[in-house]
Amino acid sequence: MFKKIDKEANRVKKHKSIRRKISGTAEKPRLCVYRTLNNISVQVIDDVNAVTLASASTNDKELKASVKNGGNSEAAKLVGAKIAERVKSKGIEEIVFDRAGYVYTGRIKALADAARENGLKF
Repeated sequence: MFKKIDKEANRVKKHKSIRRKISGTAEKPRLCVYRTLNNISVQVIDDVNAVTLASASTNDKELKASVKNGGNSEAAKLVGAKIAERVKSKGIEEIVFDRAGYVYTGRIKALADAARENGLKF
C-alpha cells in the first residue's frame, strides 16, 4: 500500500524539531516566518517573556497598497525590509531566524536576504 505524503504535517514536524533547538530572548529575539499561497507574514518574538515585539505581513495596510500579489518573492522582499525597519526602531540588531520548517529557497530566502540588507544580523 502507498502512503499519502502530508507535506504540511512534515513541515510542522520539522518546525517542532527546529523550535527545540532555537529560542528568542529580549536581546536576540526569534524571527518566525509563516507562508501561505497568497501571503507571507513574520513575527519577531521574545520567547522568554512570550511577547511579540514586531510583525509585518503582506496583509498590512502599508504593504497591501504597494503589493499586487502577496505570494511572490517581490512581496517577501518588501516584508523583509519592513520587519527590519520595525525591529531596528526598537533597538534590536541581532535576531535568530526561524524558517518554521520551510525550505530555505524562494520567498523565504528573499525575505531573509532583504532583512539582512536592511541591517539585521543572523
